[in-house]
Amino acid sequence: MALPSSSSGPARTPYNRDNRRNNDPFAAIRRNMRIKSPQVRVISPEGRQLGIMDTPKAIALALQFNLDLVEVAAAATPPVCRIMDFGKYVYEEQKKHAHSKPAGTKLKEIEFTVRIEAHDFETKLRHAEEFLSHGNKVKLRLKFRGREMAHPEIGFAMMKKALGELANMGHPDADPKLNGKQINVMLTPLPVNKRKPKFHVPTHQVEHEPAPPAAE
Repeated sequence: MALPSSSSGPARTPYNRDNRRNNDPFAAIRRNMRIKSPQVRVISPEGRQLGIMDTPKAIALALQFNLDLVEVAAAATPPVCRIMDFGKYVYEEQKKHAHSKPAGTKLKEIEFTVRIEAHDFETKLRHAEEFLSHGNKVKLRLKFRGREMAHPEIGFAMMKKALGELANMGHPDADPKLNGKQINVMLTPLPVNKRKPKFHVPTHQVEHEPAPPAAE
């Protein structure tokens, strides 16, 4: 009787656990039976030094407390291992990483009105420049009061003026829009090497003028 022939299809690639481990940042940490050194220096869960032990004995000690023996200093001689709950350690590290937010772009707001005085308008622009110079996004908001809403074109003209004055520091994400009783526009800072402040001079750019020569 002829034996059934094997499938002529392509060979199936066996599952490789290493692929999963490569995506796990904690996979490289040796623990329990993965510890290769015959002896280790052991630290208790409370942080006390327990001395040098044979690795199997240290693993057995950890298992007595339903914990893990985790290698924390592989380069030491012998390696240093700590008895701990490895699953809890991984959970706390992941939680810490998830809650840690890198310092990023912040949103700052500048508000003014149609009837703002020229000096106050310049002060607002100076603050906007300062925020942009620190890499923050800036939201310009122009508020209408009372009968000013009858002439929104005046507000748009003032907003256009403000954008023109800040053109060397940031660019609008979109055209100014009327929303209720206010006009809003968002500014994103230009790259650092393209920012040229007009009203706000960063401290590190201030140069002291040389003292005048003494009179003879």
